Amino acid sequence: MSSSDQITQQAATGKSVVAIIGGGFAGINAARALKHADAEIVLIDRRNHHLFQPLLYQVETAVVSPADIAAPLRQLEEKQKNATVVLGEVTGVNLASRTLKIFTEGSGTRTLRFDYLIVAAGMQSSYFGHDEFAQFAPCLKTLTDAEAMRTKILRAFEIAALTDDPAERSKYLTFAVVGGGATGVELAASLGTMVRDTLQGDFRHLDPSQAKIMLIEGGKRILPSFHETLSTKVANHLESLRVELKLGSNVEHIDENGFVVGGNRIACATVLWAAGVSPSPVLKLLGAQTDRGGRVIVDDQMRVPNTQGVFVVGDAANITRGDRPLPGVAQVAIQSGAYAGRLIAGELSGQKTAKAFSYFNKGNLAVVGKNFAVLERDNFHMSGFLAWLVWAVVHLAFLPQLQNRLRVEIQWVYSYITGSRGARIIPEAPTEQRVRSEKKAKAA
Repeated sequence: MSSSDQITQQAATGKSVVAIIGGGFAGINAARALKHADAEIVLIDRRNHHLFQPLLYQVETAVVSPADIAAPLRQLEEKQKNATVVLGEVTGVNLASRTLKIFTEGSGTRTLRFDYLIVAAGMQSSYFGHDEFAQFAPCLKTLTDAEAMRTKILRAFEIAALTDDPAERSKYLTFAVVGGGATGVELAASLGTMVRDTLQGDFRHLDPSQAKIMLIEGGKRILPSFHETLSTKVANHLESLRVELKLGSNVEHIDENGFVVGGNRIACATVLWAAGVSPSPVLKLLGAQTDRGGRVIVDDQMRVPNTQGVFVVGDAANITRGDRPLPGVAQVAIQSGAYAGRLIAGELSGQKTAKAFSYFNKGNLAVVGKNFAVLERDNFHMSGFLAWLVWAVVHLAFLPQLQNRLRVEIQWVYSYITGSRGARIIPEAPTEQRVRSEKKAKAA
């Protein structure tokens, strides 16, 4: 099949083609909802795996390994006979001709004609116009990001253990997390547990518990999407983990030696970014109306207004409940993706009407280290150990496959009992880079 050919064989089968952009929670659940539809389902993603993002911070802090929270998208073809997975990046969307341009490594740009289009591209990290911060403050959106953060954290302790300069040691034992949302809170708490429990005994000439961890939030409180009482409880628990909160100040500058916040410069070798998100570039290709955050405004059936058969779901969509947009969390993505898939399946089978999308709020959860979490569902609030158990059960249940659940459960139990984290690995640099470093060291 040449690069000008269709990716699927829809011309031969005569079946409708449903193209899904994105293999996250929304895209996967949309595809599964179309399992029995008389259509060709084509799922396109630039990664070859579905990632369980809620536990990504645990890869970053060495609780679990990358493979524990990811599953190959190729499994979709094995389990779903009408599905095709394409490893590629959508570079063009033509709603008039109903075609996608997809760049695939080794084959160049290919064209896919579609009858229905579901955009589940999600969001990406945002540095709020300061993209120069990215080289010094890694974000947390992909497995590569998590491994880069883990390497940066573990290497900081290794350097601190070898230096005789107190100022240099202090710099490498200072960690800053930028962003007081759920990701930032979970990251800071996991770091606090790591230095207090996991790394104790690993170093003969260094006390990891002397590390300084800061959580920086520009707003007046952390976890702004949760009720204020829960936010206060989380703040108190973070302080018990020796996490210092810096509220009401924005980071003004970041470089390799530290950062500036509230006009004050702080020496810090490890800055971790969890502050914001921006829309996927794919959304701009649609030419649709967006909100201030860049999310596409959809109607009550997840359709893009004034288009035929085009849906946007998950984090990429502005989905309102009453007069408020729904948060960009996994449950919204799962439910909206499944809804769009069911709606299309119904239309393909002759059903012309469908109920509007209705979100069932199962509650918001945030974990704050060992034995403590917060749960909020409408007016119901819970915090402490019981909420932590709920968090653990829910996250195990939604991991992508059985082997993931078993591996994570075993690792959690082991870590809970011993405090150890087995994924404390700093990967070697690629051979070419290592050779350059060795030459540089010899020259010095």
